[in-house]
Amino acid sequence: MIPSEAVGLYIHVPFCRRRCHFCAFYLEIAQPNLIAQFQSALLQEIALHAQHDVLDGRLLQSIYFGGGTPTSLPTEYLTRLLNRIRATWPISPSAEITIEAHPSTVSLDDLNALARAGFNRISFGAESMKDQDFASLGRFGLVRDTATAVHASRRAGFANINLDLMYGLPGQSLRDWRETVESLLMLQPSHLSCYALTVEEHTRLAQDIAQQIVAPPDDALQNEMESVTEDVIASAGFMHYEISNYAKPGYSSRHNLLYWTGGEYLGLGPSAQSYLAGARFGKIANLASYVETLSRDHLPIVDRTTLSTSEQQRDALVFGLRLLRGVPRVTSRTADRDQQVDSLLNQGLLASDHDRLWLTPLGRRYADTVAAALF
Repeated sequence: MIPSEAVGLYIHVPFCRRRCHFCAFYLEIAQPNLIAQFQSALLQEIALHAQHDVLDGRLLQSIYFGGGTPTSLPTEYLTRLLNRIRATWPISPSAEITIEAHPSTVSLDDLNALARAGFNRISFGAESMKDQDFASLGRFGLVRDTATAVHASRRAGFANINLDLMYGLPGQSLRDWRETVESLLMLQPSHLSCYALTVEEHTRLAQDIAQQIVAPPDDALQNEMESVTEDVIASAGFMHYEISNYAKPGYSSRHNLLYWTGGEYLGLGPSAQSYLAGARFGKIANLASYVETLSRDHLPIVDRTTLSTSEQQRDALVFGLRLLRGVPRVTSRTADRDQQVDSLLNQGLLASDHDRLWLTPLGRRYADTVAAALF
């Protein structure tokens, strides 16, 4: 369980070399002038948040560089940025400091520099171990880049290595998926995140499906793939601790656990989200507006909502149910929510005992439906 005083920091780096067909996140195609503008604005954002003392002197328990592709930024800047964060806010000596990376965007020299700077966890977007899958996803690089990057990370001193995978890709068979999982397990990561492909509006993937260029995801096949995932990864000694996440003992993602257990976090960068002092707020999801707002010494905050006690309890329930251990039964106790929970129990989507409430295997497959019912 994350201590109540724990706080995390998330930095959204909104750059990629190209947009993958499935991606709906806010990002820009990496260009030197845009990167330079972002770098300057981000330092100003840190300074303004420090002036407001939003973390109230608490130790950062986790720092997470996500995106986009954080390693689109020069390694020298990433190390300077982490040093600036360290000089601005106190960091726990045992803090988990993660950086996401595309396997083809980092060299051994880069990884050595990142490790020396204090990054101690790296997350690679492997997605698949079949080159043909990359074409349908619009993804650059080759699958062999993943093995190269993992081996180089280990040489640089990274012991905590996550690999992100997607299943249900266009044309992907059950056998293809099993072979991908088995191939990546051979790389001995400490953590795996396995996500079913979803079709987001306004993406290239959605357009391709609408034009019948590729087939839509097959729900039944994705369910079979999920079962294979659980069996194969569990047999390799991983703990399935969250709907989409598996970890070796001691390697659960501490940053993501903040989200799922009601911990607080500050988000920096365009479109980054925060949860502090009972309020949720985001940052402008537009780089030009983000830069311009900060140039006027204003924080680019949008959509600020202060949650009532009932809303905080609801969020604790919805997010906590993503964990396989579930939530304390008392978390769900309100008159209206009791009816919602009873309905979900009767549908076989939730299970409970005297102390706890959790998603059933069926409920995990329809977690979004459960969340919508509880909202």
